Amino acid sequence: MKNTNLARGFLLVGLIVASPSLGQDLDGTLKKIKDSGTFTLGYIESAPPFSFPGPDKRPVGYSIDLCTHVASAIQKQLGINLKLNWVPVTTGNRIDMVAQGKVDIECSTTTASLSRQERVDFSLMTFVDGGSLMAAADSKLSGVPDLAGKRIAVIPGTTTETALTKFLKEEFVTVEIVRVKNHVEGRAAVENGSVDAFASDRGILIGLAVTAKDPKRFALANLLFSYEPYGFMMRRNDGAFRLAVNRALAELYRSGGIVAIYDRWFGAFGKPTQAIQAMYLLNGLPE
Repeated sequence: MKNTNLARGFLLVGLIVASPSLGQDLDGTLKKIKDSGTFTLGYIESAPPFSFPGPDKRPVGYSIDLCTHVASAIQKQLGINLKLNWVPVTTGNRIDMVAQGKVDIECSTTTASLSRQERVDFSLMTFVDGGSLMAAADSKLSGVPDLAGKRIAVIPGTTTETALTKFLKEEFVTVEIVRVKNHVEGRAAVENGSVDAFASDRGILIGLAVTAKDPKRFALANLLFSYEPYGFMMRRNDGAFRLAVNRALAELYRSGGIVAIYDRWFGAFGKPTQAIQAMYLLNGLPE
């Protein structure tokens, strides 16, 4: 009787080891990546310090470092040498680029909103930010009442545009909205005086200011008018790929490896806010 049970045990172990249903077979994005040997990553070129071209024109930034860490983890999981294919996207086409499979993941400053989740999935949170305003250093935009009648630049189709419109309505303030195509154009509009301020996420505005030829020409308003939780976009209903991405991010947060990356891109602005520290802690999920 014991020998029979032992034999059955060995047979069961053999079946389990041989079974392809326990994760040996790949599908979706992971299969696409392994078959092609290429990981295609989308990024916005005008969102410093999150994503922008470096001195050699290759993308650099906080979000780029996080996605490179994800790529390393996926390369190890698949057991192959990956080629990284960085593809520029815009705020206008980034969701389509992911939904249509033209990029495998989008690595920039996209806010994980519920309406966007009708078309794409998001990773664990990668940053917490809020909408604010950048103006010329000699401007007199010290409070909400000072915005009345001013020209405010904003990128259309962004959560910033929606939040700013709602905020101004609730504050009973009327402004002239000027639409610009990207962050760099928004900074230029402030610089040349064609607008009084540019609205975007505070982290991006800081990056735009410090990477300008003369950072002292700019000032940030002391207000936040939105909540912007960032995440990396992926195609919907691809659980295995989303798990691989989230596993890499959670390990980065849990191990403390995120500290060096944060310091590299934001260290000059001081320690991470309590909200960002809490975000790392809450998203450092255990295995």
